[in-house]
Amino acid sequence: MKPATSLIIFTVLSGFGFGLLFWLNLNLHSHVNFPNRISFPIAFLISILGLISSSFHLGNPQRALLAFTQWRSSWLSREAVLAVATLAISFINAVLIEIYGVYLDWIGFVASSFCLLTIFSTAMIYTQMKTVPRWNMKITPILFLLYGIVGSSIILNVGLLSATFFIILGSVQIFTWKIGDEQFKKLSTIGTATGLSKNNNIVRMLEPPHTGTNYLMKEMVHIVAQKYIHKLRWISLILLSLIPAFLSLIASTSGNKYLLLLLVTAAINLVGTLISRWLFFSEAEHVVGLYYDR
Repeated sequence: MKPATSLIIFTVLSGFGFGLLFWLNLNLHSHVNFPNRISFPIAFLISILGLISSSFHLGNPQRALLAFTQWRSSWLSREAVLAVATLAISFINAVLIEIYGVYLDWIGFVASSFCLLTIFSTAMIYTQMKTVPRWNMKITPILFLLYGIVGSSIILNVGLLSATFFIILGSVQIFTWKIGDEQFKKLSTIGTATGLSKNNNIVRMLEPPHTGTNYLMKEMVHIVAQKYIHKLRWISLILLSLIPAFLSLIASTSGNKYLLLLLVTAAINLVGTLISRWLFFSEAEHVVGLYYDR
């Protein structure tokens, strides 16, 4: 599929922002290097910027409020409702901690749970799409959750733990790429796309639907050369997992340079995540491409 810049920014920033709020609400972070008066505003800002960027993908942004009305059946609507609820509960928790100096375990737990639910609902928007087999996998929500909580785990002030998280993230991403590469070939053919493959019928295209391009071919059929895919995968893996894991380990012994190293680690991880998320969209094969023999 054609990668939409607004969706890439949205999924990356909102995931990182809500992941940051997840750790802050649990009150497990380093209060020395990441004081609440700085950490909470940054987390809110990143999350809100991510949510705002999603509106640029709407055909009619003026009707964005309608996204909240279909929460019974739409994961997109559930995500919108959960995002607002998460920000509200997290704000209450932040006020209690920063202004009144009170941390209530149950509010922190609820706020952190809502953070995970918000990231999960974002992932489910794509996971539910049977027309895109690469997304329609049980591991997709797990990967989104890992991206959210791993990159932001630098605030825990535990180098070995963060390094372990980054290695796990990289391993799960590799596994996701591996099984995703086989999903389309295994589940989708021109027969399954047309519904004519029952009773073992052999279905083939006699002629393409038309010779010119159209909206579906531009938006749903985005072909990237395989040699570039492999290079970008390696680059994203190095940036989102390997380098951050190494920097997390040396940061704990760097003394006064600890905070600077962790910020660099987070920045490098975000760049790797952006590349990985671009691949997430660009590698997605929509079954509509079968009609055009792509």
